[in-house]
Amino acid sequence: MLDQTALAKEQLLKSKKVWTNGEVRGKIVVYACAYFMIFAAISIVIFLGFKGLQSFTKNGVSILEFLTGSTWKPADHSNPQYGAFPFIAGSLAVTLLSAFIAAPLGIGGAIFMTEIAPSWGKKLLQPVIELLVGIPSVVYGFIGLTVLVPFVRWTFGGLGFSLLSGMIVLSIMILPTITSIATDAFESLPNSLREGAYAVGATRWQTIRSVLIPAALPNLLTAVVLGMARAFGEALAVQMVIGNVKDLPHSLLDPSATLTTIITLSMGETTFGSSENNILWAMGLLLLLISFIFILLIRYLSSRRKIS
Repeated sequence: MLDQTALAKEQLLKSKKVWTNGEVRGKIVVYACAYFMIFAAISIVIFLGFKGLQSFTKNGVSILEFLTGSTWKPADHSNPQYGAFPFIAGSLAVTLLSAFIAAPLGIGGAIFMTEIAPSWGKKLLQPVIELLVGIPSVVYGFIGLTVLVPFVRWTFGGLGFSLLSGMIVLSIMILPTITSIATDAFESLPNSLREGAYAVGATRWQTIRSVLIPAALPNLLTAVVLGMARAFGEALAVQMVIGNVKDLPHSLLDPSATLTTIITLSMGETTFGSSENNILWAMGLLLLLISFIFILLIRYLSSRRKIS
């Protein structure tokens, strides 16, 4: 009897030792992954900041001219001009306009899946959303180039390469993001909100409009901001349909350019370390700063959701 007890104690000690060793190894792996991610993020920010600021510290480019100037001639050695305002305006315009289209569609689709037809609505729209997510950006751009651009040209006039084409392509690309997050937002709401509204005599539409949407509003705004962040950094699909001109657009039918399209078009034609190459890095730094603004806005909306 004593031998069996001693054997059981010995096996228990071995199992604890094995578990302790496995726990230590697991902690090492987790902490290594976390520190690697932190190191990679900090390294990218430092590198991009160093390269982006060289245009202003080394090449003598004025920050004010870069942000507000409307003439872009970095390759003119006699009188180079680095006005990136048309590209900043194009990026903001196409992002805001695409969100203006995709937000009502995405939130409406989420309401349909969760509140109007919860039994079969998700089965109908979920495969469509997954299909849109899986389509590569170049396919969106190619469809826009061969179908959307001629349609805009024949219907509204102009070249077809325009802000309108870019915002339509981007709105379709960010639609799955907004729809998915909005769907999760409505599904996370407690049923007591619906039952309470129905108990006081509210109709289904009154419940959706006056109870559910206000309750899910922080999450819905987060979905829209995430979609805008996705649209702001898109390059290839927009590049194929927006026209890529260096002038400030005055209407939706005018061709334009964005920060990402100018970077992708010009980076391969510049020499590393030249003033033109450095100014492209400055545009990349500006993209990073605007992305940080989107992240801060998302965190602010998330904190509002936690407080409520």
